[in-house]
Amino acid sequence: MKPKNTVLPPPSATKSRRMVLGTCSATHLVHDGFSDFLYLLLPVWQVELGLSLTQVGIIRTLYSGALASTQIPIGLLSERLGERRLLGLGTALTGGAYFALGMAESLAALVMFLLIAGTGSGTQHPLCSSLVAKAYEGGPQRVALGFYNFAGDIGKMLVPLLAALVITQLNWQSSTIGYGAVGILAAVLVLYFLTKAGAGAPTTIQRSLKSPSGRDWGIRNPRSFCILAFIGVLDSASRTAFLTFLPFLFIDKGASVEIIGLALALVFGGGAAGKFICGLIAERFGIMHTVILTELITCAGILLIIPSSILVALALLPFVGLGLNGTSSALYGSVAEFVDPERRSRGFSLFYTLSIGAGAASPLLFGILSDQLGVVVTLILVAGMVSFIVPLAVLLGSSLPKSG
Repeated sequence: MKPKNTVLPPPSATKSRRMVLGTCSATHLVHDGFSDFLYLLLPVWQVELGLSLTQVGIIRTLYSGALASTQIPIGLLSERLGERRLLGLGTALTGGAYFALGMAESLAALVMFLLIAGTGSGTQHPLCSSLVAKAYEGGPQRVALGFYNFAGDIGKMLVPLLAALVITQLNWQSSTIGYGAVGILAAVLVLYFLTKAGAGAPTTIQRSLKSPSGRDWGIRNPRSFCILAFIGVLDSASRTAFLTFLPFLFIDKGASVEIIGLALALVFGGGAAGKFICGLIAERFGIMHTVILTELITCAGILLIIPSSILVALALLPFVGLGLNGTSSALYGSVAEFVDPERRSRGFSLFYTLSIGAGAASPLLFGILSDQLGVVVTLILVAGMVSFIVPLAVLLGSSLPKSG
C-alpha cells in the first residue's frame, strides 16, 4: 500500500514523459550513428584519396569541431525558441548533409558536407539532455538520462556494423545516402512526437528570460563542475583518439573492412553495456569509484590490444568499450545535479562544448603523432592520458563527500 503523502504523476504526464524519453533516445541513436559512422569511412577515404594520418585527423577534427562549436549557441537559443524546432532542424540538416556526402566528388565537397553535418548534429546533446531532464524533474532523472545515453551507444554499435555490410556489398556512397535519408525521416518524427508530447516549445519562463548573454550559467557548485568538466575533456579526447586510430591498428594487423566494422561494433556494444552497468554502479558507489574503475579497465585494455592478434584483440574490445564509454554514463548523468533547472540547456551545452571540443582537437594532435611515431606509440600515449583521469576522480570525490 502506498503512503498517503506519495504524489504520483497523472497517467497523461507519465505517457508524455515516456514519449519525450523515447523520442530523445531514438534521436540520440541516429545522431551518434552519424558521428561514429565516420570512424568507418575514414580508412576508406584514406585509401581512395591517398590521405596521410594527419589529414585523417584533420577531417575528424573539422567534423567534431563544428559539432562542438554549436553547443553553447544552441543551448542559449533554445531558451528563447524552445528545443523542439531547433532539434528537428538540426536533425534534418545532418541527414541532408550525409545524403549529399554520398554524391561528393572531391575532398573539398566532402569536408564541406561534413562541416554542415557536424553543425546540425550539435543540436542533439544539449537539447535532448535538457528535454529529458525537464520531463523527469522530481523523478528518476539520473536513470532517464542514463537510458538516453545508453541509446546513443546502440547507434554507435549498429550503424558502423550495418554500414560495413553495405560498403562491402555496394560502396560507401550508397551507405551514406541511405543513412542520410534515415536522418531526414528522423527529423520529421522528432517534430511529430515532441509536439504530441507537448514538449520542447518555449515556456512562459523562457520567454520572460533576458537576452541569453550566457553570464548566468546557473552552476550550483563551480568547483565540482569544473573538475567534472575536466574529466569529461580528458575522457572525450582519449575516447575519440582511440576510436579514430583503432581501425588503422587493425589494418596494420591485416584486417579487412568487415573486420574493422565488427571491431567498432564490439567496442560500441561494450560501451552500450558500460553505459547501463556503470550507471547502476555510479548510483550505488558514487562517481569517484565508477570513474576510477572504468579508466583502469580502459587503460589496461588498450595496452593489451596493441600487441595482440586480431582474434584476441576482438575478444578484448567489448571490455575496452565498457570502460571507454562507462565513464560518460557517470559524468553525463551528474551534470543536471550541478545546474539550476531553468539554466539546464546552457549547463549541458557548456559541458558538451568542452568535452566534444577536446574530442575534436585530439584526432589532429594524435594524427600528427601517428605520422611521426606510428599508431602503436600513439595508442600507448592515449592510454597514458586515460590513466591521468584517476587522480582527478579522487579529487572530484573529495569535493562531493555525500555522493562520492
